Amino acid sequence: MAVPFNKVAPALREEIKMPDTYHNYIRGNWVESASGQTFENRNPADAEDLVGLFADSGERDVEQAIEAARSAAEQWRLTPAPHRGEILFRAGRLMEERKEQLARDMAREMGKVLEEARGDVQEGIDMAFYAAGEGRRLFGQTTPSELRNKFNMSVRMPVGLCTLITPWNFPMAIPTWKIMPALVCGNTIIFKPASDTPLSAINLVKVLEDAGLPKGVLNLITGSGSKIGTPLTTHPDIDLVSFTGSTEVGRIISRACAEDLKQVSLEMGGKNVIIVMNDANLDLAIDGALWGAFGTSGQRCTAASRIIVQQKVSDSFTQSLVERARALRVGNGLNEKSEVGPVINASQMEIILNYIEIGKEEGAELICGGERITADDLGRGYFIQPTIFSHVQPQMRIAQEEIFGPVVSILETETLEQAIQIANGVEYGLSASIYTHDVNSAFKAMRDIYTGVFYVNAPTIGAEIHLPFGGTKSTGNGHREAGEAALDIFTEWKSIYVDYSDSLQRAQIDLENF
Repeated sequence: MAVPFNKVAPALREEIKMPDTYHNYIRGNWVESASGQTFENRNPADAEDLVGLFADSGERDVEQAIEAARSAAEQWRLTPAPHRGEILFRAGRLMEERKEQLARDMAREMGKVLEEARGDVQEGIDMAFYAAGEGRRLFGQTTPSELRNKFNMSVRMPVGLCTLITPWNFPMAIPTWKIMPALVCGNTIIFKPASDTPLSAINLVKVLEDAGLPKGVLNLITGSGSKIGTPLTTHPDIDLVSFTGSTEVGRIISRACAEDLKQVSLEMGGKNVIIVMNDANLDLAIDGALWGAFGTSGQRCTAASRIIVQQKVSDSFTQSLVERARALRVGNGLNEKSEVGPVINASQMEIILNYIEIGKEEGAELICGGERITADDLGRGYFIQPTIFSHVQPQMRIAQEEIFGPVVSILETETLEQAIQIANGVEYGLSASIYTHDVNSAFKAMRDIYTGVFYVNAPTIGAEIHLPFGGTKSTGNGHREAGEAALDIFTEWKSIYVDYSDSLQRAQIDLENF
């Protein structure tokens, strides 16, 4: 276990290279936390690698960030939306220029392999450009009136001050899903990233700073959710809270915001499923299952943690999947040859290993992986073998609960109808997919599986930023991120009626003249 740098004896510190220290961003300035305290961020692939020291914020920091956002709100609201969009366009260009370094910083602090980290940054670039275009749209409606000499239209208004709380698994993509639409709509922001990935958040804020974002419009505070989560969600000046994370924390935030009727957007857990039918292209289905289950080490809300296979092809599919999973190269994400990186931290590693034990106790058959990897230099990180269970029953915990790691369960089905029933038989409803050549089966699954995202002949991951993203049931509270749907989170509708008849006209009443 690495010794925290702050606890190293002063005499020894002089012999150790001082780690980089990073600050909060409030009112356009980089400032240390009010307490002066910091926390460590370490590489999950090598716990001896100290990424840096980051501001350990408290309630005073939250107050300062909210005051900064409040002071900037009126001027930013009145900034023409096309100009707001131009700033985001410049941010997208800067992210393109800095893509490789952003990806390397992400791989170091979060662990995902470089290829995926580059994709994460690219998603942020895409969102910057998409939101920039909305600066010249932000469409409302014009409609005919039921009365003469009257004009009807609707326009969007910014919600106001927004708290944005983001997870560690997509430290560039998910923040941009929230920040870019919020900014182009004219809102001001307090941004709280996950404590496991503060450097990527700081890199993103520096991009927006360099793109010319006015001071106070975007404020960043780092630190523990247990210390600053409550003031970030309950402060009376906060108008909206957008949160991506666990369902358990999402419920806490929802209850906290209900007292003051704050708007809340929640994107939470998933227990996603791939259905493989007898007529599927099995090679393609195996490719998809590997990517869906073990991409980002299974640490995606859309990860495929269940695979339902029709009985005729179950044995051959399972055998091939195990062979391919065992061949995956597990290693440091900064190594270009690595295909699967570490899990995020020691605590999450223990949770995943505990679920593996639960699966064995429930009677599922462990047919691949199931252990921490300690060989060579991987023992300094949090690596778990790609893990596969077979003979899993739908009611087992490993088939019901979100594990958030490189663990997948294989279930068998006789019919499509039974597969759909199993697919829907969990508390979540985020993503699902089916592999089949039968168009009838594909459309039945599309219609009957109750998720917010669905794929045909593709895995459960791979959403694009120009369509709505989100889920049903315990996955969310009805909002959708990305695409045009994101605008509905960060704006309020105003309907406007202009009567130029120079007389009193009463809607729904004065109709007899027509």
